[in-house]
Amino acid sequence: GQLVESGGGWVQPGGSLRLSCEASPDVMFNYSARGWYRQAPGNEREFIAQITTDGITLYADSVEGRFTASSDNAKNMLYLQMDALTPEDTGVYYCKDYFGQLWGQGTQVTVSS
Repeated sequence: GQLVESGGGWVQPGGSLRLSCEASPDVMFNYSARGWYRQAPGNEREFIAQITTDGITLYADSVEGRFTASSDNAKNMLYLQMDALTPEDTGVYYCKDYFGQLWGQGTQVTVSS
């Protein structure tokens, strides 16, 4: 099974991006919570957000109120809407399947002017 992220890119401060994470059909993507993580250059990977199969969300303080995690369980999809982006949001974003402990390959997000 695999997870594939998409939707990253370059955006100016204050802009928005929407990340997607698609799980292959053999991934038990809806058995447990799914998460988003971020790794900035020189830093460890950090938790950003998670969403349970019931749609309950949890966010890191640094993104609370600006990022929104959602999912389409029927399509094995996970999303991260990112608004009011700042340069500190720059990094590689990864999705994670908690049930199978799977990670995607990551998608780069760069916020700069």
